Amino acid sequence: MAYAAIKARLDAGKKILLDGATGTELERHGVPMSNEAWCGPCNLDHADKVEAVHAAYIDAGADVITANTYAANRLMLTPAGYADHLPEIIGNAVAAAKRARDKIAKGRNIAIAGSLSHMIPIPPGSDRADADHAPSDEVASAAFREIADLIAENGCDLILLEMMYTPARARMALDAALATGLPVWCGFALRRAASDASVYGFAAWEDVPHEELYAMLPETGVDAAGIMHTYSDVVGPGLTELSKTYKGALMAYPESGHFEMPHWNFEGVMSGDDLVGYAQGWVGQGAQIIGGCCGLGIEHIRALSEAGVTD
Repeated sequence: MAYAAIKARLDAGKKILLDGATGTELERHGVPMSNEAWCGPCNLDHADKVEAVHAAYIDAGADVITANTYAANRLMLTPAGYADHLPEIIGNAVAAAKRARDKIAKGRNIAIAGSLSHMIPIPPGSDRADADHAPSDEVASAAFREIADLIAENGCDLILLEMMYTPARARMALDAALATGLPVWCGFALRRAASDASVYGFAAWEDVPHEELYAMLPETGVDAAGIMHTYSDVVGPGLTELSKTYKGALMAYPESGHFEMPHWNFEGVMSGDDLVGYAQGWVGQGAQIIGGCCGLGIEHIRALSEAGVTD
């Protein structure tokens, strides 16, 4: 029911307020991050804090909250020693989001998205995965199918593919999400080249033009697609190119700050007013779903809500 209401609003040309970051907001509130699996294991011992973050986002005006499942696939949990806890980690994540919705929604149609990334282990102190130690396609595909199925089994309203930037793994994640039968939204992560104005997928080890990433989207089956976990000045060019080939609802939710596994550096995070300014531009480009990613938290979403960006 909640997603049907969200989809009806999108089909009518209306706008949706997505939440902000979950993992970095947990860290901002003192929850320890795993050296190997970042925020995934937080669902075991800190489910109350996860619930509180979701509740705060709903209170700030978010229409969609994102379960803390981004870094919870088997590829991430195995090196950290949590692989056997995978079903519990996913179950706790979705349950925390549901509890927050039950307590705070007060009749509003709040949808719960299960985050599905193609994240693989990142060396400590680095901000990028090591391509030389990437899992095989067979192992990665199985991991994405497993977490997609768990997200669906635990009752999420949709699957949100996040930080898609490596074509092969992104297609595996998309196939896994579509196979569940749940609605799918897809977020691409981009970076600008150091030498010129070219825009590529986020991966440091390969220069994949962002247009190639968008080509993976099927003609039907993905209700929304957009640019996320990307610096704000790159989101606009990404939306411009994406809109040339993708005709569904567009979304935009940037990052701000810098990651060095397992911590987010909040220095230099943009203000809520700055985010509002950027978001108004993205809405002008046709974006219907606006929110925040790593580094952007509850007060940023409140600023978007109070400014009426998605009214």
